[in-house]
Amino acid sequence: MEFLIFFAFFALVIVGIVFGVIQAQKRRKELTAWCESKGFTFDPGSDYALDDRYGKFTCLRQGSNRYGYNLMKGRLNKRGVFAFDYHYETHSTDSKGNRKTHNHYFSAVIINSGLPLKPLFIRPEGFFDRVTEFFGYDDIDFESSEFSRKFYVQSPDKRWAYDVIHQETMEFLLSAPTFTIDIQDSEILVYRSGTFSIKEFEDAIGVVEGILGRIPEYLLREWKEGN
Repeated sequence: MEFLIFFAFFALVIVGIVFGVIQAQKRRKELTAWCESKGFTFDPGSDYALDDRYGKFTCLRQGSNRYGYNLMKGRLNKRGVFAFDYHYETHSTDSKGNRKTHNHYFSAVIINSGLPLKPLFIRPEGFFDRVTEFFGYDDIDFESSEFSRKFYVQSPDKRWAYDVIHQETMEFLLSAPTFTIDIQDSEILVYRSGTFSIKEFEDAIGVVEGILGRIPEYLLREWKEGN
């Protein structure tokens, strides 16, 4: 009986591995076709140095054994685009002292705006944000109560946040697919938990384009005059 249980478990593990391999191959094929349609390059290999090159983005510095894979690079609307899947590990110990490894995966898009942007962080607001707000640890609030309820926003420069996230941009983000958006220097990273479908990669790029396309003209003039 024990042998039959072990055999059934072993068979399930093998089936899971084979299914995972098939799904990974199917995903690579879909991403390859998408990249060809965009004129992007595609590299299915792993890059263990993303956390060094893009260390300013905190989501790429989580856990250990960090690497990007399914790397896609190109240009869109004269802006550099870098899309990829990402992996990292965390560890925990159960009540018996056994150490467990947890694998985490997500997808992201980094777009180089070519503009001198300032740090700005936008993500969906959660329950614990409302709890910490009760104790005085607040994020930036906006005139739109709906936007403030839906999004958690941080920036060392509130004026900058208000300039970029004006009424039209708020309405755009409220109607757009929801992602975490991290702006650092000239680059904008968009991600969320889980690996993206082709549509989600396109949605992420669309969100960045939507934000950049709504930057007020007076800010663009100030940047040009300052250069």
